[in-house]
Amino acid sequence: MTTLTTEEEQIAADVASENKKNSVMNKYLTDSVTPPGEGDIVEGPVIEVIKDKVYIDLAPYGTGIIYGREFINARDIIRKVNIGDNIAAKVVSVENPDGYIELSLKEAKQAIIWSDAERAIQDKTTFEIPVVEANKGGLILSWQGIQGFLPASQLKPEHYPRVNDGDKDRILEELRKLVGTKISVMIISALPKEGKLIFTEKDPEAKEKKEIVGKYNVGDTLEGTVTGIVDFGVFVKVEDGLEGLVHISEIDWALVEDPRALFKVGDKVKVKVIEIKENKISLSIKALKENPWKGAEKKYKKDDVVQGVIIKFNRHGALASIEEGIAGLVHVSEFGGEEKLRAKLELGKNYTFKITLFEPKDHKMTLSFVEGK
Repeated sequence: MTTLTTEEEQIAADVASENKKNSVMNKYLTDSVTPPGEGDIVEGPVIEVIKDKVYIDLAPYGTGIIYGREFINARDIIRKVNIGDNIAAKVVSVENPDGYIELSLKEAKQAIIWSDAERAIQDKTTFEIPVVEANKGGLILSWQGIQGFLPASQLKPEHYPRVNDGDKDRILEELRKLVGTKISVMIISALPKEGKLIFTEKDPEAKEKKEIVGKYNVGDTLEGTVTGIVDFGVFVKVEDGLEGLVHISEIDWALVEDPRALFKVGDKVKVKVIEIKENKISLSIKALKENPWKGAEKKYKKDDVVQGVIIKFNRHGALASIEEGIAGLVHVSEFGGEEKLRAKLELGKNYTFKITLFEPKDHKMTLSFVEGK
């Protein structure tokens, strides 16, 4: 038997201690992975398909399951699924009694379609779509299984019903002539909650767009009309043939979750041009308002104890506003899980926090909950 010297024993003890540390750290990192929440779209390979259930590997979060009503709703899709196929699904329940993450294929498909619609709005993608129906206000089109409306006012001159006396029956008669024909359109508004799409047939030629955009410069302040509202922002027409996007992050210094709660189509708004690129302009509404973070560095510093109102929960924790336009993240890891965080903090309530990170130039702040205050 080999006898270790005192020095060798110390080295062996140090190695064992380091290995233990690494093991604990690896477990911490694994446990710290933020799991998906209800409504999130997740993706993974199919690991088993049985009579009325589909199992999906969602490592490192666990195993997903499609069963019951969700299985019945997605039967047509599931018939084509094989083990090993990567599929996207929507989380409907984080953990069922058996420990699985419950998923929906049908809801995921709908969410992806609406996401595609919003991307098409942003990219101004043109589609060739057949007209399926006509009414006195315009045309009904179908895109990826979703019915959309093309108002008569958004038709190109060659398709617009020219009726001298404005007789609605004659307008409908003219519009019906387009049923069955394919027309080039763009999506200008997507309303997932209402299941509606709005189309336009109007789009100026690239040369004409370049001439229009050329009249403007970054920094210009303009007045425009809201023409479309989507989850990621607001579209504003500054003149015929030119619309710009006010991204949701450029609407206000305070948190904006739903642009539809602040604007409606037809509203007049003042905007500032913040970018001109590839014949497109990006606009900002908040750039015309005072930036609250500019004065924040004089009022707050790291380790200050402040009061804050919980304004939002997300997968990373809770967002607390300490004044209008200035908010910090209270991380979920501080509470040992999302359920414990939500049990301790309530939406709309005021709590005491300590500032643990403060970088006003980058608009960054993190907070730590102060118990019992």
